[in-house]
Amino acid sequence: MTGRDASDGLAFRPDGSGSRLRLRVSAGASRSRVVGVHGEALKVAVAAAPERGKANREVIRLVAETFGVAPRDVAIVAGETSPDKVVRLPLGTGEAAARWTGRAGAPDTIARRSAGGRRKP
Repeated sequence: MTGRDASDGLAFRPDGSGSRLRLRVSAGASRSRVVGVHGEALKVAVAAAPERGKANREVIRLVAETFGVAPRDVAIVAGETSPDKVVRLPLGTGEAAARWTGRAGAPDTIARRSAGGRRKP
């Protein structure tokens, strides 16, 4: 069973006591942020350069912050040198989906933000 949130397509796959999530990463952005959903993957942009693991460390920090877990509990399990990555979260699929849909800045809020980072009414 996948923990799929039908409202935005994001899919969490079971992995032992945790779950896996696909990411689409853009490194070298002006700021680190969750951009939205890309198919079944979470699309993120990180300010760190894709060199010597800097971008991967920022991806882990951003994903941990997004899901309310410690960075030490998030791991990149596939795609370390690719923009398409898979991360392992220490949350079951249901809990991960609930935290995604319940967070401030969920996809509907992200879509309303202007280029300057301010929220549109």
